[in-house]
Amino acid sequence: MAYASGSNTVTQSDSQSDTAQKNATGDDNRTETAMSDLGARIRRLRKSRKLTLREISAKVGCSPSMLSKIETEQATPSLRTLHRITAALDTSIVGLFGSDDTPAEDISVIRSAERPAVRVRRDGGGASITLERLSPTFPDLMLDANIHTLEEGAESGGNIQHAGQEVGYVLQGAVELIVSEKSYRLQAGDSFYFASNLPHRYRNLDEGTTRILWVATPPTF
Repeated sequence: MAYASGSNTVTQSDSQSDTAQKNATGDDNRTETAMSDLGARIRRLRKSRKLTLREISAKVGCSPSMLSKIETEQATPSLRTLHRITAALDTSIVGLFGSDDTPAEDISVIRSAERPAVRVRRDGGGASITLERLSPTFPDLMLDANIHTLEEGAESGGNIQHAGQEVGYVLQGAVELIVSEKSYRLQAGDSFYFASNLPHRYRNLDEGTTRILWVATPPTF
């Protein structure tokens, strides 16, 4: 999946600092490039590996009908469910949207207005979490970087565990991070690190939007 590099015009004016502040807090009118074919990609990969809905749903812990709804975009998975689906398919979000092509250069630029994003929500509905990709999906990447944007009341939907390490920085709002059942209340300006094999989850504590810069290695999600 290639990411285009658009051109931005920068004007030196009194309003420039206000625009920068809006971009930092996520209050601008930027529209992310939605990964709207997430379900189709899951379905395509499942079929290519000759796996049934029943086989994958048994590993994920959901019903075959729910998995079918996710594949046909009639339902949106939680962060934990999406992680379990990709793990059951022996892939990751990076893998689902990745390209087999070797990049021409060892550099990638993703403009703010063209940032790919995928939206997840707690199983059964509710507030959503949007993952805005900061890193490309080249093969053999050693890290994965996203901005997690949490609506009021949003949560990851249960514990997640996988190989690796994670570090994050709260850009805006407040969040409760729970690692190995120990709670940490974080607000804008706080950072964190933990080993990914520890069970972890999080939820938005702010009355508005919370945004977190989140980096993980390797890109297992």
